[in-house]
Amino acid sequence: MLRHNGKVTTHKAMTIRLDPTLAESLETVASVDEQPVSDVIRAAITEHIAKRQNDAEFREGLQARIERAQKLLQ
Repeated sequence: MLRHNGKVTTHKAMTIRLDPTLAESLETVASVDEQPVSDVIRAAITEHIAKRQNDAEFREGLQARIERAQKLLQ
């Protein structure tokens, strides 16, 4: 649970910096799709994470990182 301006929220606010060309492309896609830019960004992030979670090389790297962290706890 997070707080923003004293209100409880389930979302975490984040800031991203985009070059002007990418920002304009993002705004155009959102406009054509009649969606808020934030929804387009969330959809892209969700898709990217799902692809990474299903990638064998990523999963191997994740497992190695978990094992290194566990060694630190011993």
